Amino acid sequence: MLAKWIRCAVVAVIAGGGVEAGAQQIGFSHSRDDGQQLFQYQWLDASQQPHTLSFSLDAAALAEAPPEPIRYTQARVQRFIYVELMKAAKQIDPKQARVRIEQQPRGVEIAVRSTSRELNQQLTDELKGTKEAAFDEFLKRHYYTRYTTVFNEKAVKPDHARYVEAYTKPLVPLSQAIYEQVQQQSDARLYLNLLLSWVQSIPYDTLEDRSEHSGAGFNPPARLLRSNLGDCDSKSVLAAAIIRAFLPDTPLVMVLLPEHALLGIALTPKKDEQTLEYQDETYILFEPTGPALLPFGEVASRSYQSIANGHYTLEAL
Repeated sequence: MLAKWIRCAVVAVIAGGGVEAGAQQIGFSHSRDDGQQLFQYQWLDASQQPHTLSFSLDAAALAEAPPEPIRYTQARVQRFIYVELMKAAKQIDPKQARVRIEQQPRGVEIAVRSTSRELNQQLTDELKGTKEAAFDEFLKRHYYTRYTTVFNEKAVKPDHARYVEAYTKPLVPLSQAIYEQVQQQSDARLYLNLLLSWVQSIPYDTLEDRSEHSGAGFNPPARLLRSNLGDCDSKSVLAAAIIRAFLPDTPLVMVLLPEHALLGIALTPKKDEQTLEYQDETYILFEPTGPALLPFGEVASRSYQSIANGHYTLEAL
């Protein structure tokens, strides 16, 4: 099974068709001190107002969170499946059946010769089940998941939901640092807009096409923060984990477009906010990617058009 995934498009056009001012990060530092990783950011928002954000994260907690996924390759997957099938084949009595497991360019092939047609079918089905289970185990170990694209293609992508879950607790101090800047206000939109302007200002990382290099370049939150670089799905995972720490019970989804990713959250929408309906919930859309400084509830024209045309899939976070 070949891995495919989206290639992020830089969002620079607002819904009305004009060009949005790009996010501008004017300061960044990262250091370590006594088991803590310290971060400091400075950036300008859409009104050219300066902001600062400082926080420390537990180094041990970040180290325990999942790292970036290994590069997904057909050879690596098939080797794992082959080893698991060979283990299963050794458990079969050679007096009852002969099993041949071979690695071929198009995948691992299974051939069974047994004492009866019924036993032959039984063993073949069992080994095919082992093959599927091995594939799923490979994906689980390396934080990948099966995925069906908007064009109904079977594919593999990083398991964004598991990354969000794993990083929510380690990022609580970061979520709190943002909250402390707006805690006198009751509207969650102030928190979300501050979060968005900060994430959008983190430099954008241009990646290779993931239909050929699945997993290459995806930065989980720990690496994104240290490297100060992220693409659309990396920034969306970071933002989602922070939001999950702030609003633990509010439904949240990642919206996967053919060449992009953004988020939606189930809050009561205001008049002009762009939304998406899913499973009896209304999700307000927002774009963490940058460099366009799009406020909460507004997405780029390209994103809006893809969603309007039904060219998207959703992943609950």
